[in-house]
Amino acid sequence: MLLLSMTLAGFAQIIDPVKWTFKVNDLSETESELVFTAQLENGWHLYSQHTDPNGPLAIYFDFKESADYKLVGGVKEPKPHEEMDDVFNCIVRSFSGKVTFRQKIVRLSKKDFKVSGIFGYQLCNDGSCIAPEDRDFTFSVKGAAAPVDETAVAAAVQQEQDSEEAVAALETPVAAPDTTVAAAAPEATKSEKKDRSLLVIFLWALSGGIVTMFTPCVFPMIPMTVNFFMNSTDDKRKSRRQAWAFGFSIVFLFAILGAILALAFGPEALYFIGTHWLPNLIFFIIFFIFSLSFFGLFEIKMPEKWINKSDEQADKGGFFAPFFIALTTVLVSFSCTGPILGAALVELTTSSTNRMVSLLTMLGFGIGFALPFTLLAMFPSVLKNMKSGSWLNTVKVVFAFLELAFGLKFLSMADQYCHWGLLDRETYLALWIVIFGLLGFYLLGKLKFKGDDDMQHVGVIRLFLAILDLAFVVYMIPGLWGAPLKAISGLLPPMTTQDFNIERSIEENASTVVYDGSAQGMSSIPADRKYADKLHSPVGYQGFYDLEEAKAYAKQVGKPVFIDFTGHTCANCREMEHYVWADKEVKDILTQKYVLCELFVDERTIELPEDEWVTDDRGKVLKTLGQRNLYYEKSMYNMNAQPYYVIIDGDGNTLTKENYKYDRDVQQFINYLNEGLSNMR
Repeated sequence: MLLLSMTLAGFAQIIDPVKWTFKVNDLSETESELVFTAQLENGWHLYSQHTDPNGPLAIYFDFKESADYKLVGGVKEPKPHEEMDDVFNCIVRSFSGKVTFRQKIVRLSKKDFKVSGIFGYQLCNDGSCIAPEDRDFTFSVKGAAAPVDETAVAAAVQQEQDSEEAVAALETPVAAPDTTVAAAAPEATKSEKKDRSLLVIFLWALSGGIVTMFTPCVFPMIPMTVNFFMNSTDDKRKSRRQAWAFGFSIVFLFAILGAILALAFGPEALYFIGTHWLPNLIFFIIFFIFSLSFFGLFEIKMPEKWINKSDEQADKGGFFAPFFIALTTVLVSFSCTGPILGAALVELTTSSTNRMVSLLTMLGFGIGFALPFTLLAMFPSVLKNMKSGSWLNTVKVVFAFLELAFGLKFLSMADQYCHWGLLDRETYLALWIVIFGLLGFYLLGKLKFKGDDDMQHVGVIRLFLAILDLAFVVYMIPGLWGAPLKAISGLLPPMTTQDFNIERSIEENASTVVYDGSAQGMSSIPADRKYADKLHSPVGYQGFYDLEEAKAYAKQVGKPVFIDFTGHTCANCREMEHYVWADKEVKDILTQKYVLCELFVDERTIELPEDEWVTDDRGKVLKTLGQRNLYYEKSMYNMNAQPYYVIIDGDGNTLTKENYKYDRDVQQFINYLNEGLSNMR
């Protein structure tokens, strides 16, 4: 029996990778600080109170009200590690190692008292997540050593609330100096990835600066500006020094602007910009206005006074002349560089929380913008081979189409935030198909805008660009019927906004199922199954959300039950569904030969009827569906992490030697499913 228990213990175990300690620090005769300290094992992390609501479950604290004390502000936490999560498609804030949370209180009672309440959190590592579970806390606090001024207390509480509101709800204050806090440190691979991403941003900005040379308001300035240096002095060496000074001045101007933006927009501000509906709506309007400008409806210019004043300073000559010529060039070219640079800054800063993004973008753009001017000033003979023409206007119109298309992304984010329902996935794709379709016709000369010359023939470059563009249009069309379009999935509204999905419709309307290769007259699973109005399976799947109901149906149809312990906020669960469940063979087996039962362990909104309440080992009554599912996983399988998969028959007997944890090996998952089927037979 001892050997058997040791063997079973090796299959699964309750995971508890965090140790909590609690203490009270007295700050004054009437004020104290409640300190929650978590020590996480290596590889594990928990999530900040201020992580995105669409992401994993944030830690939360709930203090029991009492006349003995007064809370001053909210729970303070150290600065978290921030990272864009591809699964949740939002910025996730997390902690690892040792982390301390602090809550300041005013002691109102002269007698000793206790502060109690509950707190909850979710723990994850690279392979699994542990479902959230409420934990109790109790602090023993000494009574106030001096009389308490109620007016002063109210003023202090109000001041703290005003301070928190001033820096917004996303603030992450640094802990007090006497605290040893190890904020989440990125792993080496993540650090390398981050460095590579910053390099990519710089190179893209550099390329963007070079591309602006081929716009109508920049290209004609090249010969005029370069000729100024070549004719201002007979000394070629001096002329080249001035040309270098001119180039460095342009880079300096853009770098200064980038530094200002970097200081003005820190991670918190960028997080707010990337998620809140108001800035995203403003960005959409900006993109829309820029596209109208590029289409030729109007022209965006800097004030004439600024340009004339800078030009006057340049005419005075001397060493300051290159700087003011550079300033004049930047100001005059704003009508073309402004929309491109503005669009790049908006896109990059809203998809990253790194302060260096805006600085690197401006610096790279400035170098790219200045490079053609400087090199041509060094080698003026190249100017003879450069010819302008209507092709410059073509570049501007192409940018107009791109501005219009990518502006819709920001309108979509505002729409999702406010639940307006303006841009579901089909509408968004339809607009993109039309926009890029019109761009393809424009490249083929079928459309003409202000500033375009009559096209006698289509050039090879335009032809290939049109082919690529129209091929992209054809690629997007299946998305109207629910195709995943993985190449651009990050730019599209989520699949849940798709009104019509042909794959889902086929699954829902199928009147027969295939089992062991033979058609059998079985209807699809009941539509009135429990919780089906609130809980949903992955696209292409239909399942039960109550285990007893699933087992009864499994007996009826003679199939095994595939139990999926999952969660709404479980990133690894979504990865398994995206990379493993989407495989055709896996999908065929699960949909045709199994009864799927999804047990959400973090479902707190569904209250169970009183006759289904469960009392756990500690005597706590579990009243929600998620609490019951989690208790079942822990008590039956000695496991509290997700995803976790179990195969049973209709009587509840496990059909595999081991249950399945997070592992994206498709073939191994198929072998696991086949083992369950074999033992069922």
